[in-house]
Amino acid sequence: MKLNPSFLTHSTSDESYLVPTSNNDFSGMVRGNKTLGTIVELLKEETTEEDIVKAMRERFDAPEGVIEKDVSHVISELRKIGALIE
Repeated sequence: MKLNPSFLTHSTSDESYLVPTSNNDFSGMVRGNKTLGTIVELLKEETTEEDIVKAMRERFDAPEGVIEKDVSHVISELRKIGALIE
C-alpha cells in the first residue's frame, strides 16, 4: 500500500496534516499528531502494515499492542477517505 498522490502532507513539530487535492471525493482535512505524521511519511513509499509497525517500534516507546492498534486505526481511516492505493 502507498499514500495516494492526490493527498498533500505537511508536518510541524507537533501536528501533521493531510489535505486532498481537487481530484478527490474527500473534501476535508485530516489533522493529527506525530504518530499520524510518521505513518503518513512511511506511506509515501510502498510498504506494508507490518513494516510500518516495525518502524514505529524503532521510533516510539509504547506498551505492547498500542502501536499495532494505532497503526491499524490510522490505516483504516485513511482507506475510508481514499488516501491509500492498495
